Amino acid sequence: MKTIFLAGVLFIISSLKVAGEYNPLAISYAFTPSTLDLAVKDARRDRSVPVLIYLPDATNAASVVMFSHGLGGSRKGCAYLGKHWAARGYVAVFVQHRGCDDTVWKNAAGSERMKAMEKAAGGKNYLLRVKDVPVVLDQLEKWNIEQGHALKGRMDLEHIGMSGHSFGAVTTQAVSGQTVGRGRITFTDPRIKAAIAFSPSTPQRGKAEDAFHVRIPWMLMTGTKDISIIGNADMASRLAVYPALPPGGKFELVLHNAEHSAFSDRALPGDTESRNPNHHRAILALSTAFWDCYLREDKAALEWLNGEGPRSILERPDRWQHK
Repeated sequence: MKTIFLAGVLFIISSLKVAGEYNPLAISYAFTPSTLDLAVKDARRDRSVPVLIYLPDATNAASVVMFSHGLGGSRKGCAYLGKHWAARGYVAVFVQHRGCDDTVWKNAAGSERMKAMEKAAGGKNYLLRVKDVPVVLDQLEKWNIEQGHALKGRMDLEHIGMSGHSFGAVTTQAVSGQTVGRGRITFTDPRIKAAIAFSPSTPQRGKAEDAFHVRIPWMLMTGTKDISIIGNADMASRLAVYPALPPGGKFELVLHNAEHSAFSDRALPGDTESRNPNHHRAILALSTAFWDCYLREDKAALEWLNGEGPRSILERPDRWQHK
């Protein structure tokens, strides 16, 4: 950080950038991504999966990053991620999972909302969610070649990233390499080449080491106060994922004083900490560098991630590691 005086005015300048230096936060502030609000029909399950798609400015085929919302969320949540990723040139596909989305609490009486949310967090919706992901990927492949469709030729489906927050992180883990249960059931979709789990957690049963035979790069993000009321995911569970992953292409960010809501657009009931604006800045920077590295094979992004780049964005108490 550098302090200078000009015409009697104090300026605090941080992270001065040299021309051409890699910067995952660099975007055109004049750009506003266009969006497509669509629905994917799954006839086999008699199910509709809404998606909100943020489009980059360029119309050539772009890498795709998907996002799965947390319990009680929707495709419209975490818009700050979708807007930034699209501004960086990605097609960002935000998936909504019926049965555990915002209709759960909106349609329940105030006194019944907690029970409705707890019920929605069960195994039935877990299976519905993990099966939504390949269905959406199948539909993206169809739209990408459909004459006259707004998405025709817009997606590079050889380079797909998956992400999600909370229940969405659990979903992301399942389709990106984690096995489930004693039988080590897998829902892994080989089309996914990299994954980011916001508020990850280990399986409720069995050893974490037995579940995480992951073969693609993973980035984990949590906070020192990232505890969810529903699901019994405590800090021990969140922090146990990283050591259980095999070495090579694994990253972990632990934001100081960040609560569960730090990764979303707004505070949640029960929050005790003031929201720190630098948390979203760090989340955007590290997630973008990760996508650039593993979906675009950007060597500058890899050097940034493995070097001093993250520390230039993070605050001193934040924890960062990679291996």
